[in-house]
Amino acid sequence: MKRILLYGFGNPGRQDDGLGPAFVETIEKWREAGKHNIPDTDSNYQLNVEDALAISEYDMVIFADASTEEDVDDFRFAPLDPATADVKYTLHAASPAYILHLCHNLYKKYPETWLMRIRGYEWDFDENLTPAAKENLFLATEHFQGWLKEWMSRRTH
Repeated sequence: MKRILLYGFGNPGRQDDGLGPAFVETIEKWREAGKHNIPDTDSNYQLNVEDALAISEYDMVIFADASTEEDVDDFRFAPLDPATADVKYTLHAASPAYILHLCHNLYKKYPETWLMRIRGYEWDFDENLTPAAKENLFLATEHFQGWLKEWMSRRTH
């Protein structure tokens, strides 16, 4: 059985920046309700270089984060292609592509990697998601639950 990690990142104290951790929390509640056997979960304010070691232990990693990108209407769920991904690192943040890059260079592992980007709108100091972001979170969660059920059913046949 493939080992899968769902990793959300973002700051829940900055409104819609908390979409990544909120996504993970929603999926954890789904698991607790006995709806599906889902992957391991984790969340943090941001990705760190140490996460390269953590993801090296998995066959598949799904990163979840808030997005301000205009090409994301409500959410976008797509594989992260290391060959075309923008590998960025600053003192304040590491991109999923950078963590995957480190994982490959340090541990010679390339887990199958997906990125769930959920559209956010406000980034003020507040622990509540905006109504529009909550709707996007709902849509992203519904999509992911269906995708995961289908993906897991293909693995058992």
